[in-house]
Amino acid sequence: IYTGPLCAHCEWAKALLKKKNVDFIEYNVGEDSAKREEMLKKSHGARTVPQIFIGTHHIGGNLELQALEREGKLDNLLKN
Repeated sequence: IYTGPLCAHCEWAKALLKKKNVDFIEYNVGEDSAKREEMLKKSHGARTVPQIFIGTHHIGGNLELQALEREGKLDNLLKN
């Protein structure tokens, strides 16, 4: 998960992942320009944070992550 400073959506996304006992690596793109460039490439230019990946699958941001959870699709993605 690529995050930024003072980002409420980042906190909400991380809270959901923690609630589901998902181990994740957080990259703060506000502190690491190389990770910002990596995020831009992997997300095909998405500049907003968070940008969330499960494995190599690009989820998108917090809204997309929360939608997957509401639709009951997140657990299957996390298993793969």
